[in-house]
Amino acid sequence: MSVGMVRKWVRAFKDGRTNVHNEGGSGRPSVITEDLAQKVHGKVRENRRLTISSLSNEFPQVSKSALHRIVTEHLHYRKLCLLWAGGRFQ
Repeated sequence: MSVGMVRKWVRAFKDGRTNVHNEGGSGRPSVITEDLAQKVHGKVRENRRLTISSLSNEFPQVSKSALHRIVTEHLHYRKLCLLWAGGRFQ
């Protein structure tokens, strides 16, 4: 931890902070929305052989890591013999 961060924490506790847990809402908002997940789901349903790279070409504004998170965590697909199998909307 940097000296600057330690000073920031010391000031916060001197100003009355009483716990060490982070307060919510300080991070960047997620780019993953239900609408985007539905659009990705439609593309995967059209062609189950799509790769994350080819999905990235379809959705250039979304990072590959976010697309992978949508497909695996939000839509619950798993790669099975080159096909996306499963999914929460079946």
